[in-house]
Amino acid sequence: MAVKTMQDLMIEELRDIYHAEKQLTRALPKMARAASNEQLKQAFTQHLEETRGQIERLEQVFEKLDTRTRGKHCHAMEGLIEEAKEIMEMGLAPELLDVALIAAAQKVEHYEIAGYGTLHALASASGMNEVAQLLEETLNEEKKTDELLNKLAVGDVNKKAMKAAA
Repeated sequence: MAVKTMQDLMIEELRDIYHAEKQLTRALPKMARAASNEQLKQAFTQHLEETRGQIERLEQVFEKLDTRTRGKHCHAMEGLIEEAKEIMEMGLAPELLDVALIAAAQKVEHYEIAGYGTLHALASASGMNEVAQLLEETLNEEKKTDELLNKLAVGDVNKKAMKAAA
């Protein structure tokens, strides 16, 4: 698709994040299985459900923009998921693996926050208030997930890994 307008750019970005979210629905169950911390497992499982809702919201956005729902290969998410896969295959002690999984997940969250922040700004600038509202809802969920992961790391997971290493 030739990008000539703000809406063209928004559609390209939507297709990228749509594919990214689809990739994430396949990665999160693996990350949940790899985690040993029950709260972390629960966070990954909860975020999987949120991600499914985010995909539905993106489909609503495509519909509001009267454009076909389809993804555009997201190389960035593919790379982030590949890094997480490599972490899971390193043979780390369970406590250290949980720390590394949180780090990998936060990289994903930060990518999504950047993507949804950009999309929200584009929709707002274009006067697409309903679209902007849908995107803001997802943006807020991504920020909340990042905060939860950070809380888990600082309040529990990192401390357990330090004790296990001592």
